Amino acid sequence: MPNVATFLGLAMSGAAIASAAALGAYNVDPNSISVSGLSSGGFMSAQLGVAYSDTFKVGFGVFAGGPYDCARGQSYTTCMYNQNPSITAPIANMKTWSGNKINPVSNLQNRKIYMWTGTADTTVGPNVMSQLKAQLANFDAADNVSFITTSGAVHTFPTDFDASGDNSCSSSVSPYISNCQYDGAGAVLKWMYGTLNARNTGTLSGSIVSFSQTGEYGASGMDTTGYLYVPKACQSGSSTVCKLHVALHGCLQSYSMIGSKFVSNTGYNMWADTNNIIILYPQAVADNTMHTIWTGMPLSNPNGCWDWVGWYGANADQVGGVQMAAIVNQVARIVSGYGAGSSSTTTTTQTITTGSKTTTTTTTTVSTTAVAPLYGQCGGIGWTGPTACATGVCTAYSPYYAQCLLVV
Repeated sequence: MPNVATFLGLAMSGAAIASAAALGAYNVDPNSISVSGLSSGGFMSAQLGVAYSDTFKVGFGVFAGGPYDCARGQSYTTCMYNQNPSITAPIANMKTWSGNKINPVSNLQNRKIYMWTGTADTTVGPNVMSQLKAQLANFDAADNVSFITTSGAVHTFPTDFDASGDNSCSSSVSPYISNCQYDGAGAVLKWMYGTLNARNTGTLSGSIVSFSQTGEYGASGMDTTGYLYVPKACQSGSSTVCKLHVALHGCLQSYSMIGSKFVSNTGYNMWADTNNIIILYPQAVADNTMHTIWTGMPLSNPNGCWDWVGWYGANADQVGGVQMAAIVNQVARIVSGYGAGSSSTTTTTQTITTGSKTTTTTTTTVSTTAVAPLYGQCGGIGWTGPTACATGVCTAYSPYYAQCLLVV
């Protein structure tokens, strides 16, 4: 277990933060994408994992969150404070929306799902998390599900090391990251990807990159800057094929509120560094404007939570919900470099001798992993072309045709 001094060294000097720039493209396998989050980020992770299961093909993790679509037909407070929210309507909605307003729920049979709760969490709580588990049991495969309970843990992100400014496991205060002697980041990444190389508890090889979270990469309730942790082996243009995990902060945890603590202190980067995993850290932001949420009541968002109550639209947890669409567009941009560095060269030399004359012919063939362009075909029955998109997300119109599109 790294001590404070060691962790500070790897968080600050080993992962220097570059100035915000345009979001880059990386050699990331589109089939390697997963997501996890804490609190409102946990609710958002479930929303992304359910609504965009075609994108998050590995699975999703929820730390101290709750059921998908929980706050649509009941007070959002019923989905908190260790209550027992109804999941009847959310389950019915998942079935009704499947294949139209959300990606097919049949995908969840093949997704890894990780859930964590603390017994002393009074903000969301184990009862709410148990309802998420019960909801997903209607769609998932039990062997793909991990449900972890940590005794005495409060509403926090659990780690197994001490980092500057973090808390004890019994303290639910800013920055809501606590040494609970449980490696949450490692646990969710291992559940998603299987056996991993040991984490780097020294100086990290990669860098934290800030990017402009605007245009198609931003939305209402999101900050103008997001962050990536990029291991050295995964830098843009690398021939190494990497994975992508999206890590979503909770309320009161955005960069504008606690600086780099969620990015640097949660432990994701240590595992990412030795396992060629890029970590995407989208950022929400405080919004003091009153918005009408799903239940019809006005509510502001001063804590910079992710939208799990309908602040920014009736479709906030469906395909096209503005925050989810922005995150999916970020993912699409990152994976658009897939295959860009994966070319192979084959050289064949043939020598023919006729009488006293010798002729030598050399042929060089370069093959590159193909990707479909934006608006190009990427799937369908009988399709033999590329199935990964250079830009955008492969979107099925019918069993016979799928096209690379930006999510709007």
